[in-house]
Amino acid sequence: MIKLVFCCRRKAGMTREQFQKRWLEVHGPLVRRLRTDLPMMKRYVQSHTLAGAVGDAVNDGLRASRGVKEPYDGITEVWFDDLASMGGGGGEAAAAAGRRLLEDEAEFIDFAGSAVFVTEEHEIF
Repeated sequence: MIKLVFCCRRKAGMTREQFQKRWLEVHGPLVRRLRTDLPMMKRYVQSHTLAGAVGDAVNDGLRASRGVKEPYDGITEVWFDDLASMGGGGGEAAAAAGRRLLEDEAEFIDFAGSAVFVTEEHEIF
């Protein structure tokens, strides 16, 4: 199984809370509605970075212990059977659905500050 991982940062001018609410309450349902046009997507998960006093303190401590950059606002994970199924086979309906998702993402995601890549999981335990 192949997984697309999209590490997301919010657009300038949005709070993390605004970003996560928009992502969960608008984009998530859009992905769900378009699912029939995107049968190659086997699973879709949003993971939202914890915020607030406790979440920020934990994230700041983790970041300081490793000397890493600011955390992303969250990650999207999308599972596919293989690389071949990821790239096509859905025809015009899938292409249109993909364009619609990209248009929606452009409303709230800072693409230049985000990262997207394909992975293969290796479960350790």
